[in-house]
Amino acid sequence: MPRVVIADQFGPPDVYSLVERPAQPLQKGHVRIAIKAAGISFVDVLTAKGEYQVKPPLPFIPGSEGAGIVTEVAEDVSGFAVGDHVVCSAWGGLFAEEIVLPQRALRLVPDEMDLISAAVFPVSYATAWHALVDRGHLKPGETLLVLGAAGATGLAAVQIGKHLGARVISLASNAEKRALTLVSGADIAIDGRAEDWRDQVKHANGDKPVDVVFDPVGGDMTDPAFRSLGWGGRHLIIGFPAGIAALRTNLPLLKGASLVGVDIRQFGIYEPERSEANRKTIFTLAAQGILKPAIAATYKLESYIQAMEAAAAGQSAGRVVLVMD
Repeated sequence: MPRVVIADQFGPPDVYSLVERPAQPLQKGHVRIAIKAAGISFVDVLTAKGEYQVKPPLPFIPGSEGAGIVTEVAEDVSGFAVGDHVVCSAWGGLFAEEIVLPQRALRLVPDEMDLISAAVFPVSYATAWHALVDRGHLKPGETLLVLGAAGATGLAAVQIGKHLGARVISLASNAEKRALTLVSGADIAIDGRAEDWRDQVKHANGDKPVDVVFDPVGGDMTDPAFRSLGWGGRHLIIGFPAGIAALRTNLPLLKGASLVGVDIRQFGIYEPERSEANRKTIFTLAAQGILKPAIAATYKLESYIQAMEAAAAGQSAGRVVLVMD
């Protein structure tokens, strides 16, 4: 029987157990996948603890993104066959050796991409693309400031921003992370923990304000980042692991600037055709080598506690991945 990481209640990683569970039946329109790798993000750990804004039903198997090999397809499924390498996303369930998903949740992995990289690609890159293109309308020649730039969505934003022709300034908390953002396309990297980081950002941009802020951090970073915007600037709210900020409402008025929410989950629900088109675009760019996630560490499934703790700590330059074999 396939093994899964599961718990009957929300809590820290050690609340969860690795157990065998009977294989799920294959329903119409569904595909069975042997999972080979699953990404772990801060949001995955937050959801497992029951602290995300939306709580999944219990019992709960963490994991929202992964990649593997098709082992069985329902008779009415087209476009997938046994042996295909696929990437998948779900509202939990991917910290497991096997999963059954509707075919709409799957996408073929380009030949140029390995399964470990594929496991952490779709969610973060689709989020960053939606943020910068659909919500932020980032234009060539504009300046993009990326907070938490070595994180999952942050690094994706660095790469996508550079591809779109923007000048990219990254903020990251240590030298290793800053080096990673520079390798990934940032024009300049600044210590996000420096007291004068806002002054450094302005100086790095020729003493001019920035055009777009990509903010997956929140907390004390949001207010000074918004104040770094120029006229007509756009501040993209991706998440707030550092806390929900309170922004003075006179700031958007004085700057003619916008505070813009980015919710990739609801975007897929309300605008499925645009969401699908975005995913086709990012996978095309991945096949061309333009977009590529950075892997910091891999852990065996048996070490899921250490892997979740590493992802929650946020000290790694790159992504943390569970591997099943």
